[in-house]
Amino acid sequence: MPRRQHLSEAPVDPVRRVAVLVAAITLPVVIALVVLVNVRGDDAGDDATAGGAGPAEVDSGEPVRPEDLPVLPLDTPPVTPEADAACPALMANLPLELAGDPSRRVDSDSPYVYAWGEPPVVLTCGVDRPAGWQVGTSAIQINGVQWYVDTSDPESTVWTAVDRPVYVEVRLPKGVDSAPVTALTVPLAEALPYQEPQPGP
Repeated sequence: MPRRQHLSEAPVDPVRRVAVLVAAITLPVVIALVVLVNVRGDDAGDDATAGGAGPAEVDSGEPVRPEDLPVLPLDTPPVTPEADAACPALMANLPLELAGDPSRRVDSDSPYVYAWGEPPVVLTCGVDRPAGWQVGTSAIQINGVQWYVDTSDPESTVWTAVDRPVYVEVRLPKGVDSAPVTALTVPLAEALPYQEPQPGP
């Protein structure tokens, strides 16, 4: 009677042997890679949290309020009858925020001054004609308002509207672009009618 062959003594297929060997070698490598990826991912998360290559954190601080800014002392020209006649309409039409900056309190002899932000953008209605605004000098037109631009002061740029019943000055601190002036052209044009520019001799 033939002896029953035990399972452990069954002949092994060469192809199966190779497959088993490959699996035995590959499985530890895959496990090692998975562990490495997880560790690297945790490190990347730590870097992002610590301010590394991750997305920038959004500042959750409270926005600046007008009462948080100190009162701004300003020197202003004497108020003229022309300013009294024209400027109240403009002052009532000015925005509470300008290019993202809140308005702030000012201390001046003229009621026709307004300021926003820190460093401040300052609007003054009823100023003198700019010394540089003369015949032959070009102006910049924005939304139908003509502006004379004075860049002689290294700390600020002064824009003056020259085609209204009174001259309106907007003083921008160094490094600020024309966005506040552009935003102010709308309320200015609504409040003050156009007048033919009159440059000096």
